[in-house]
Amino acid sequence: MNEEILQNLNEKLDVALDRGKKFLEDEEIQQRIEDAKLVAEDTVRKHPVKSVLIGLAVGFLIGKALSGDDD
Repeated sequence: MNEEILQNLNEKLDVALDRGKKFLEDEEIQQRIEDAKLVAEDTVRKHPVKSVLIGLAVGFLIGKALSGDDD
């Protein structure tokens, strides 16, 4: 690859990483993440079997989608 292209990609990646870092450091976002975590934990505690089955199904579907096999 051309060095200029690599330099441009590195600069864009640095900008994207900085934006992501600032986004995750936002207190409102941190609170929303914590709230979502608590809701998910409560749901799993109330419905453990369903949660495991849903997790397995989602994992299976993601695995199929990423495997690239055209069976």
